[in-house]
Amino acid sequence: MSLVEQLSPFTGKKAACEALLVPRATFYRHQGAKSHSDSSRAQRPVPPLALSSMERQTVIDVLHSEQFCDDAPHQAYAKLLDEGRYLCSISTMYRILGAEHGSVRERRKQVQHPSYVKPELLATAPNQVWSWDITKLKGPAKWTYFYLYVILDIFSRYVVGWMIAHREQAVLAKRLIQDSCAKQDIEPGQLTVHADRGSSMKSKLVAHLLSDLGVTKTHSRPHVSNDNPYSEAQFKTLKYCPQFPKRFGSIQDTRSFCQGFFTWYNQEHRHSGVALMTPEQVHYGLAQQVYERRSEVLAAAFERNSNRFKGNVPTPQSLPAAAWINKPATEELESN
Repeated sequence: MSLVEQLSPFTGKKAACEALLVPRATFYRHQGAKSHSDSSRAQRPVPPLALSSMERQTVIDVLHSEQFCDDAPHQAYAKLLDEGRYLCSISTMYRILGAEHGSVRERRKQVQHPSYVKPELLATAPNQVWSWDITKLKGPAKWTYFYLYVILDIFSRYVVGWMIAHREQAVLAKRLIQDSCAKQDIEPGQLTVHADRGSSMKSKLVAHLLSDLGVTKTHSRPHVSNDNPYSEAQFKTLKYCPQFPKRFGSIQDTRSFCQGFFTWYNQEHRHSGVALMTPEQVHYGLAQQVYERRSEVLAAAFERNSNRFKGNVPTPQSLPAAAWINKPATEELESN
């Protein structure tokens, strides 16, 4: 725009804009913005009712004095009136302290919560991401509980380890994770273990174990149950099954029930999240055989009565290619 300003005294604004291919509207808009910026920098006139510099300094000295340094301006204003003194209004006190000296603020230290990043975990095969959690099961009397520890593979939904205990304890969680990794032959750098922010999950014992095993650990955000959906869904399947009792008579009774439940869950339960296959079939690489067998059954049914399928050969549901905890938005994936 400076070239237009330089040429305009000789050629006129219109000719200067045409010669430099600058729209006149754009030129005038920039001129207006510049003049507004210049005017905003100009010193505002002092209002006739404003306090003098000496009076403002008196207000600052009084409010910063030992008598009033711990009082809010409205408290100081009232005390000054009770002493027979008036310096200025309460709003003026706030304006002098805040706008000019930054003295209006909360004096006590405020709790600053750390910012938690949303976990985004991807599993495209078994034993890449495990989710684990602990839930309470009611015991024989009121206020008595047994604690169920469960580790779940999020891709296959296979329960790789579980344990019943009298209490929630980090040393028990460490033992379960260690045994589960050994059973599944987990190699360093292969696995991510996700959990919420319970005391056992965040314990140093578990953290050191995972570090020694070469396992990455992640945690849910505080009070966000959706960050650990697979474990939450598995606990719901457990507690809503028809055989689940209102209370367990003993820890042996609890272990006996869970032994039967997890055998059924892994080997017989057709899970809707894994194309109605059992977690064991998906976890141990039998899914493709099951898919082909189902395809043959549907193809035979089509040959027997194609009209029933309106001429379209039916196909079984395919196994999902991936399992996510907090899948990113499509736009974010495309941009990456």
